Amino acid sequence: MNRNSLYFTGETETAIKSTPLEPEVGEVVVETRVSAISAGTELLVYRGEAPTDLPADETLEALDGDLSFPVAYGYAAVGDVVSTGSAVDDRWQGRTVFAFQPHQTRFSADPETLIPVPESVSHEEMALFPSVETATSLVLDGRPRVGEEIVVFGAGVVGLCTIGILSSFPLARLIAVEPLSNRREHAREMGADVAVPPDALDDVLEPSTGDCDGADLVYELSGHPATLDDAIGATGYDGRVIVGSWYGEKPAMLDLGTSFHRDRISLESSQVSTLAPESRGRWTRSRRGETAVNRLRDLDVGSLVTHRFPFSEAPEAYRLLDERDDDVLQVLLTYS
Repeated sequence: MNRNSLYFTGETETAIKSTPLEPEVGEVVVETRVSAISAGTELLVYRGEAPTDLPADETLEALDGDLSFPVAYGYAAVGDVVSTGSAVDDRWQGRTVFAFQPHQTRFSADPETLIPVPESVSHEEMALFPSVETATSLVLDGRPRVGEEIVVFGAGVVGLCTIGILSSFPLARLIAVEPLSNRREHAREMGADVAVPPDALDDVLEPSTGDCDGADLVYELSGHPATLDDAIGATGYDGRVIVGSWYGEKPAMLDLGTSFHRDRISLESSQVSTLAPESRGRWTRSRRGETAVNRLRDLDVGSLVTHRFPFSEAPEAYRLLDERDDDVLQVLLTYS
């Protein structure tokens, strides 16, 4: 049995290769229906901006090895179980499932690593599960409190999903900062009270409650290192900055000589592969995943899908994302 797999073969170069598939007795074979491209992490790999000595993801069985070329990468596949190994419960046969797998026409997997797709969630919506799970993790790490003013820098897919979850909290204001006008409109639709370009943030950050200058909680989700300075600058005394962006090998040159030190601002990284230590007493990856699926039902993630490409045209999909067309949000690969 063979499969066609997408490989990153060099800077801005991809290729589709036929590779053997040899499922074990404890695995199922899944025919892929749709997979989602991460415009953040995958573009770093595509552009050669990801550290090549870094493991692809030590928490995902399907992503072995490091990020050096050539590498098969991706982690958002939805498909149908078409066969089961002799050691697998026959009830898996025919199920539609989500898997953290690279882009490929079919794959084998241990059923325990799969998430059955709920009947109320479409295949395309389920392909956005990693973005919603990341957003769920960001909100858990940020620990938003009632009456707080929160600023989210970056209204890409993860930023918009984070805004959607945060909008369910009783906040004073939820502000999105995004240079692209169509993404600001999406931010408002996902629940932001205010959505402004970066140069207009100071105009809306005037004290809105009491005498607290600046935001209580700020998320940096733009993917641009220079934005981290803006995020710190928007944070008030004793405020928190959650950095969800992964910059890869792009350096972040921070100016920490102004208000950062005296204002006791906390700067914290957030990454979905692990749970924050203070959360591990009550939270597990399984519980977070279930919570993300529930949020997936509530959020209008289908509206974030702007482009679909047949798997055979995957190189064109990455070229489109690399050009950063203003109209591009979530790009999906489809499989017939």
